[in-house]
Amino acid sequence: MRRAPGTLGSAVKPEGTLTRKPFIHRALDAIERLGDRLPDPVFIFAWIIGGLVLASVICAWAGVSAINPVDGELLRAQSLLTPANIQTLLVEMPRTLTGFAPLGYVLLIMLGAGIAERVGLLSAAIRAMMSRTPRLLVTPVVIFLGLIANHAADSGFVILLPLAGAAFAAVGRHPIAGIAAAFAGVVGSFAGNPLPGQFDALILGLSEPAARLIDPTWTANLVGNWYFTAAGALVFIPVAWWVTAHVVEPRLGPWTPPENLPPQDAPLSPVERRALIWSGVAVLAVIVLWAAMALAPGAPLVDRSVAGPARWTPFFRSLVACFFVLFLAGGLTYGRLTGQIRTDRDVVRLASESMASMAPYIVLAFAAAHFIAMFTWSNLGVVIAIHGAETIRATGLPIPVLLMAIVVLTAALDMLIGSASAKWAAIAPVLVPMLMLLGISPEMTTAAYRMGDSSVNMASPLMPYFALVLGFCQRWRPGFGVGGLISAMLPYSAAMMSAGLILVGLWSALELPLGPQAGVHYSPPSAISR
Repeated sequence: MRRAPGTLGSAVKPEGTLTRKPFIHRALDAIERLGDRLPDPVFIFAWIIGGLVLASVICAWAGVSAINPVDGELLRAQSLLTPANIQTLLVEMPRTLTGFAPLGYVLLIMLGAGIAERVGLLSAAIRAMMSRTPRLLVTPVVIFLGLIANHAADSGFVILLPLAGAAFAAVGRHPIAGIAAAFAGVVGSFAGNPLPGQFDALILGLSEPAARLIDPTWTANLVGNWYFTAAGALVFIPVAWWVTAHVVEPRLGPWTPPENLPPQDAPLSPVERRALIWSGVAVLAVIVLWAAMALAPGAPLVDRSVAGPARWTPFFRSLVACFFVLFLAGGLTYGRLTGQIRTDRDVVRLASESMASMAPYIVLAFAAAHFIAMFTWSNLGVVIAIHGAETIRATGLPIPVLLMAIVVLTAALDMLIGSASAKWAAIAPVLVPMLMLLGISPEMTTAAYRMGDSSVNMASPLMPYFALVLGFCQRWRPGFGVGGLISAMLPYSAAMMSAGLILVGLWSALELPLGPQAGVHYSPPSAISR
């Protein structure tokens, strides 16, 4: 039976005949209904904290304990309802929030990136790249822009996806295929990105308090996944390109533009082009400045008291400030030249709006910070990690297989919790210390988590931007449904998941560095005090 052009693989049936959905669609619909019943991630943490308190009381009463293999100390489960722990919770509550490592990292970067986003710099940069792209390279450029859109925070979803649909339509290709390719790129950027950015600060910042359950001296290296994510980008681009050309577009069918074709996005004006050029100069100046502060004689970002790679630690730890200044310089230049920034009050207003948009994250950070802190006070994280590490060691599973299992576990959780940071805040306090005791670095564990989250999240109805992407698709095809978007994204998920599993397995097996001063293995200090 012939298929109507542009249908999503459903056969034409006589009027009144019901077409039974494929099994995968029925399964995903059931998962969506289950996910819709879950509370907001903040309240998920509230329930988890309630369970943690109960577990701490029971485990303390039962005398649950473990011997720390690092320093030989006997660790006992502690009840969170002891007077000392209740006092700590109430007295240290402000410090628990402000001391939450990811909070400062993310707010600082977004203080600059928010200004760049609100004056239109990020949108103009994406539009400029799309306008100069040859027809043959439209797909890989869309995917590449999706991968680097991670640095533009929400702009990747809000700006790039509709532009990708318009770009495909402009060259006579199906716009939904363009939106799907861009969506795969933006979500894939969590694990495949040429350059580190604000998501690295967020996710590795969450790894820091988890690692300190075992090693209180461990500090997050915000470029600790750089080499791995750059390799992920090189892998994801051809994989997603092939899926678009050989699976998604043929299934969507030929594109026939409707009479009421949505208006194409306007090209850059002369003022915008001039502002974009000078913003690029400002960004380049910041990069040169940071290089000089690391390479010039007497440079302040080098620790000359130590030898080897460790001497570059101040430089790597300063990159959060570098990203802030870089976005700020580019945004201020663009805003000034386009007339959106006229006085100092405009700068403060834009920065304030940027911080206001971070309010939901701050609320989530409050819940996550207290969960991690209370997990630390109870000693349950370390005890579980020690016993879990001993059990895994007894199985004799190779490290690559173990890390690939983490990728699969994370992918499964994507169908229940869409937020990458919420998932990692919940499971990092167990996974990170457990694998540290097996000799696996927090950076490698974080990389495996990122790979699992980036591959399946794009096909999950619980992904925070799933409804937004669906709306973009409906702009080109009214009536386009949840099942249509899921079925369009599943081929990307399957292909990128397979490629990600291979990458994680090979990376750990070959013991390749994950980033500057970040390897696969972890060697604990000779003595760690608690």
